[in-house]
Amino acid sequence: MSIKLLDGKEKKIIESIKLYLEENMDLKIGDLKAGLLLDYILKEIGPIVYNQALEDAQKYMMEKLNELDSSLYKPEFIYWQGDKKK
Repeated sequence: MSIKLLDGKEKKIIESIKLYLEENMDLKIGDLKAGLLLDYILKEIGPIVYNQALEDAQKYMMEKLNELDSSLYKPEFIYWQGDKKK
């Protein structure tokens, strides 16, 4: 599976990686190394995050579908119940 980033996102992510490493690990790297790290993350960790997101979305949708039964159900044959009954 290959994760494709939207236009302009890759450059912003690379800058974010560089800033993170410099601020938190006192490590200054260039665009090439940050890009290689991003590629690794997308290939190795990306599918895990993607799969978890799909599982979460599926669980959410199943919960909403289960709620649908009770929220849309209307009682049938109620005309003769209550005041209309003789």
